[in-house]
Amino acid sequence: MTNPLMHFESFPEPPALILDYIAKRSAEDSVVGGPAPWDIGALPKELLDQMPAWLDSVCRWLNGRYAWQPQHVIPPCWTKHEGLGYEIAALAFARTDAYAAAGSTVVWHEQYDRFLTRMNKALGKAGDECRVGRHEGRPARFQLAAWPPRGVDGAAEPQLSERSGAMT
Repeated sequence: MTNPLMHFESFPEPPALILDYIAKRSAEDSVVGGPAPWDIGALPKELLDQMPAWLDSVCRWLNGRYAWQPQHVIPPCWTKHEGLGYEIAALAFARTDAYAAAGSTVVWHEQYDRFLTRMNKALGKAGDECRVGRHEGRPARFQLAAWPPRGVDGAAEPQLSERSGAMT
């Protein structure tokens, strides 16, 4: 008799460099004060370079195990949806921690369900196209373009009404 659980694949292991970083950061006498490894926007280049391939394998694993409905599929263009990258990184690291205790595992599955809700809310109708490989530009790009550019000092450029005097 064959074991029906033999085809279950293990969760993708983070890259060795990331695991080493986590170990150094977690050590009791650690002097490593860098960002959390799931904060992909703050990671140094050498760590960030390790993340795309691993996070892609995490997405493929999640899709293969959990995506029974079309709206559960993480789209292949997830890197073009910046918010998804942050969420996927946090979810992947949270899963690693969660599987240390059974109760935490249940909580992780609840987190995964909330991730799907947020992902679908963020993708909106564009998610259907993205999931079949037809990524379109960000729907809010026109509204985001209305934001004034930042000046050299980092402050927002004054609004038109401020530049030409208040028009009432």
